[in-house]
Amino acid sequence: MASNIRIVIAKPGLDGHDRGAKVVARTLRDAGHEVIYTGLRRTAKQIVETVRDEDARFLGLSSLSGAHNHLFPRVCELLVEEGLSDVIVFGGGIIPEDDRPALHSSGIRAIFGPGTPTEEILEFISIAYDMTDVGVGADSDWHWQSTA
Repeated sequence: MASNIRIVIAKPGLDGHDRGAKVVARTLRDAGHEVIYTGLRRTAKQIVETVRDEDARFLGLSSLSGAHNHLFPRVCELLVEEGLSDVIVFGGGIIPEDDRPALHSSGIRAIFGPGTPTEEILEFISIAYDMTDVGVGADSDWHWQSTA
């Protein structure tokens, strides 16, 4: 896997809890990646514009507010509309198991819950980076299976 992968970490919606997003951002940065953290309370459009402007390969979305079923698919939809179908999207936060299949169907390739070892997120990045046809707009139904 290449180091210095450009990764955007974003907090969509009104969720004001960003500790987990900052931990992930720091872990990715410490592993040698270029991380752009958008800050709190970003709209789906703002997030997609950041991904486009920063030419990011990955997008990590974090939600603890329960709005993931609306916000995550909207971001994925806008990425495809913007022609960014090759961006690999992953999510994290308080996301019930029952909600995950629909999120995977929308293009989210991995979902990490509270307590996920940061090594697992790095492993996902490494494996997904070397794969083809797993971007948000791909027809693939591949998604990360937790190793925890």
